[in-house]
Amino acid sequence: MPLPGRDMEWPPPYIRPENRLYSQWGAWYSGDPDRLSQVYGAGVTPGLGLDLKGWDRPLQYAGGVVGRVARWFWGSPIPAGQSRSTKLHVPIAADISATSADLLFSEPPTLRVPGRKGQARLDRILSEGGVYGTLLESAELGSAYGGVYLRVGWNSEISDHPILDLVPADAAVPEFANNRLRAVTFWKVLHKEEKFVWRHLERHETGRVYHGLYRGDRERLGMQTPLEDHPATAGFAQVVDAEGGLDTGYDRGLLTYYVPNMKPHRTLRGTSLGRSDYAGVEPLMDALDETYTSWMRDLRLGKGRIIVPEVYLANTGRGRGSTWDPDREVYSGLGMMPPANGGPSMITVSQFAIRVAEHKETAKSLLAQILRGAGYSVQSFGEAADGQAATATEIHSRERRSFVTRGKKLNYWTPALAWLAEALLAIDHAVFGTKVVAEKATVEWPDGVMPDPEALGRTLDMLNRAQSASVETRVRMLHPDWDDTQVKAEIRRLRDELGLNLPDPTELSETYIPGDGEDD
Repeated sequence: MPLPGRDMEWPPPYIRPENRLYSQWGAWYSGDPDRLSQVYGAGVTPGLGLDLKGWDRPLQYAGGVVGRVARWFWGSPIPAGQSRSTKLHVPIAADISATSADLLFSEPPTLRVPGRKGQARLDRILSEGGVYGTLLESAELGSAYGGVYLRVGWNSEISDHPILDLVPADAAVPEFANNRLRAVTFWKVLHKEEKFVWRHLERHETGRVYHGLYRGDRERLGMQTPLEDHPATAGFAQVVDAEGGLDTGYDRGLLTYYVPNMKPHRTLRGTSLGRSDYAGVEPLMDALDETYTSWMRDLRLGKGRIIVPEVYLANTGRGRGSTWDPDREVYSGLGMMPPANGGPSMITVSQFAIRVAEHKETAKSLLAQILRGAGYSVQSFGEAADGQAATATEIHSRERRSFVTRGKKLNYWTPALAWLAEALLAIDHAVFGTKVVAEKATVEWPDGVMPDPEALGRTLDMLNRAQSASVETRVRMLHPDWDDTQVKAEIRRLRDELGLNLPDPTELSETYIPGDGEDD
């Protein structure tokens, strides 16, 4: 059976190590203190040897068993006598993932396919379908969870072209062969009742997609029920065959693609899954939260407090206590002993030191170590900025580590985008009947840094005075994103406005596009 035909534990127990890591990385990405406390076992009695991170090896300290959770700041319970948790979380993990996505897709890549009609249709799908926004979201989730699944589908009721969406890594059960995704089962909890849990399973194989509805409990899948039994899956019942599947119209592979964030996986050696940007820096992020929590504790304890003798208090009535007015200027004679050493008052001001410099330097050092471990430069996060404008070369030099990491990730995203163009056009042809040929795209990535206009202008001026570059070359250097039509129009305007002796723009060289000029 393509889908599980019996009751079983779900998610399957063989992906338990991956799910433990997903829970941990997901807690850091969410920035929810409650999730962090839950993952790292806050409130659990120390000494039980619990191992929520998956090593399953308790440690021995002073003759007793202490789990690894006791070594984490987020694993310590609320101290006795304290009414609320004062732990503070710094969302550096979410910042890392957002910056990673910005480095990849803040300037979208260019996808080129053979044929003018195919290119025009692909451009429309990418634009109207919001594909680049989905890719930006996918890159952020991939950074957090170590990878993400791109999924191509369609819904003719809401769109006349294919749709791209994403599936997080913790909602999939993948099957790899020779380091390539052979099949995958996506799952989603549709509804939770008091005793039952409804799940929707979607399995992708080459050329086929299967849908199944299961009614089980919180730990087990349960038995498969008809798709009509739940409104979220009732629509699939009209399109699947007797086996619960349907043909996709894309026979060259799956309608989904797994994009790893970075390889190799340092914890699960030999796996085809990618690793998170947080892998290995979790203790540092934990220490950063502890540092800021200590800083805020100093601020609370450093609040000035005034201690006065009881005779300074004004009685507000029997059973109502006493108060002291710090703004009162004149007191009547008080029957008390004079202050020692002839002091003017018995009022004591308690003011503890706030270690601002120490905490700030500690946090700054931890932040640098976290970003270095994740593969980024601190300048990419606005740190150590001198406030002066920088050229593109200077930016590349300062943020070299970030751009090296970006270059590594492009090696995983380039084949994914080539597949994406082919899958979109294949579904567009099979489902919507367009006359386009589905082929993989050529992916062109931008530099990632906008050039400095002043520096570029000086370069073009020197090339012009040295007579070492043609007008066409200089226009293309200034506008690398322009096509041939825009370049020709600009040269024509320069010739007409400045009265320059320029060649006819129709005689300019054409930018080579594979298959350009074909009708299919």
